[in-house]
Amino acid sequence: MKFIEAGTARIPAIGLGTYTLEGEACVDMVARAIEAGYRHIDTARMYGNEREVGEGIRKSGIARGDIFVTTKIWWTDLAEKDLKAAAADSIDRIGLGAVDLMLIHWPNPDVALEESIDALSSTVDDGLARHIGVANFTSTLLDEAAAMSDHPLVCNQVEYHPFLPQAQVLAACRRHDMGLVAYSPIGRGGEVLNHPVIRSAAERHGKSPAQIVLRWEIEQAGVGAIPRTSKPERLAENLQIFDFELYEDEQAAITALTRRNERLVDPSFAPNWDRT
Repeated sequence: MKFIEAGTARIPAIGLGTYTLEGEACVDMVARAIEAGYRHIDTARMYGNEREVGEGIRKSGIARGDIFVTTKIWWTDLAEKDLKAAAADSIDRIGLGAVDLMLIHWPNPDVALEESIDALSSTVDDGLARHIGVANFTSTLLDEAAAMSDHPLVCNQVEYHPFLPQAQVLAACRRHDMGLVAYSPIGRGGEVLNHPVIRSAAERHGKSPAQIVLRWEIEQAGVGAIPRTSKPERLAENLQIFDFELYEDEQAAITALTRRNERLVDPSFAPNWDRT
């Protein structure tokens, strides 16, 4: 397993995203993922499955210290009092003690950024999180947040894939010794996976298109990914990307697929925020 070395954090480069996983299906998928070799599990308060994620980790039988757990605080809870209460509640729900990484899920334009970052930093002081970071922050917000934080921000989690490589965001992460963790790393709706450049590389290496895209991502310095799946057979496939390397021409061709530079794609649940 490759790791992202970000400040004092060591984040497994491939993790399991759990958005939309619910109930016993979530518990089972988390346990199966760990059995398959995953050591990074990502959840969030908004997902409504923190309790199930914790149960799945316990069910796996793997020592807590061997699993990197990330959760996120929703944008409506970024005032100091609200964030501290939400963080404590997340720890109770997961039931594994301090999480390895606590993130602000989306910025909130109605709450002063410094207030949110100060409250996030306090989760380390209060023993709720070992590391902190953000998600869906533009490069400008990232610069501001990094300058405000009492503890290093070790991660910015954003949508990232060949059509959306987030060049400015990635550059900001590298300036601040932060990792970039990609959600929706293989894109949406199959458009990325069906591109001729991706399919050609897949045929050349005897890999699936998803494996080619994930490999392209982890070959970028400081980049990891948390592919989400509800199909157990995909778990092992997503990890089988460490036994080959893309050729330089493939790297260049995939990088050239970019269609947008710095624009955080607006999921249906995103707050009203200027993401350009």
